[in-house]
Amino acid sequence: MTAFLHEQLYRGPDALRRLGEARVVVCGAGALGSHLVDNLVRHGVRHLRVVDRDRIEEHNIGTQVYDASEVGAWKTEALQARCFRMTGVEIEAVAKSLSDANVKKLLRDADIVFDTFDNSASRALVTAHCAAQEMACLHLGVNADYGEAHWNEGYRVPNDVLEGDACDYPLARNLILFIVAMGSEIALRFLLEGRKENFSFTLGDLSINREP
Repeated sequence: MTAFLHEQLYRGPDALRRLGEARVVVCGAGALGSHLVDNLVRHGVRHLRVVDRDRIEEHNIGTQVYDASEVGAWKTEALQARCFRMTGVEIEAVAKSLSDANVKKLLRDADIVFDTFDNSASRALVTAHCAAQEMACLHLGVNADYGEAHWNEGYRVPNDVLEGDACDYPLARNLILFIVAMGSEIALRFLLEGRKENFSFTLGDLSINREP
């Protein structure tokens, strides 16, 4: 498909075939998750499930992939429609909360799970389940001008940034895009080469650091 021409030229047809077969779950469809889904599908990922309980609000437009015409829609369903328009790929949209009761079902059969949730309770649930099931899980997170992409091994669930609405704190769009690009590349290296690498990034000095 010509939509993936440049990725195929860069990574090779075998890599595109393998990415097309990979089973991916993205937990969270906010600032990080929405851009991540968009990016992964453009890389050639075809089997993707996204889990998020929220609807699009006007204040999401600046930092998330959605536009003003989508305000009020379920985030997962808006992403599903967007991905299909872009590439013809129909992702699985799950517009509900991840819970103890459904975590096994919603994360089933994944070759890689992404945690982009914005609250500690949901991150802890993903962390514990993936550890117990020995599933590959990559956590993406941001705070102030810092962001990281860290595999489940050795990952520590951070405390919530603020009480109340997690959207009510300063968040730079460029930081989000850097972390999404960094996390996407880390995940592709894992899916194609089996490598697990942890990196952090600070926006103020544009510094990328390899983490233990």
